[in-house]
Amino acid sequence: MELILWRHAEAEVAAEGQDDLSRRLTAKGEKQAARMADWLERQLPEGARVLCSPAVRTEQTARALKRRYKLRAELAPDGSASDLLNLVQWPTGKQLVVVVGHQPALGEAIAQVLGLASGSCAVRKGALWWLRARERDGQWQTLVRTVQSPELL
Repeated sequence: MELILWRHAEAEVAAEGQDDLSRRLTAKGEKQAARMADWLERQLPEGARVLCSPAVRTEQTARALKRRYKLRAELAPDGSASDLLNLVQWPTGKQLVVVVGHQPALGEAIAQVLGLASGSCAVRKGALWWLRARERDGQWQTLVRTVQSPELL
């Protein structure tokens, strides 16, 4: 299985009383999302599934990819790494899945599948981690295909 964990691009700071789910991308965030989506579009096979948090900023990030995506409550800002990994059926799923989501769940999922003791990895806004699971000699292994940041594209 292959899994791409893509953190939403830079978003506005919440105004007093504003619902966190309604926060939008900044102008910089829109550029970050477009830059990463252009790169990702050249890499993705046709059948890739795209799953997205119901937050406006993640949906704007996913929309930059110009592919169909599905909103999933499990990926909301208060979701957990376990919810995320169960949703995508890691490591046994058969399809490449792109998840557009939030910290800390993305970083915790990365740490979990890589077996890191720290419990979480930092994921920059707009960046992605591309992971691959494979079974060797009856053991699951996780390979890091790439880590990309929009500033480096």
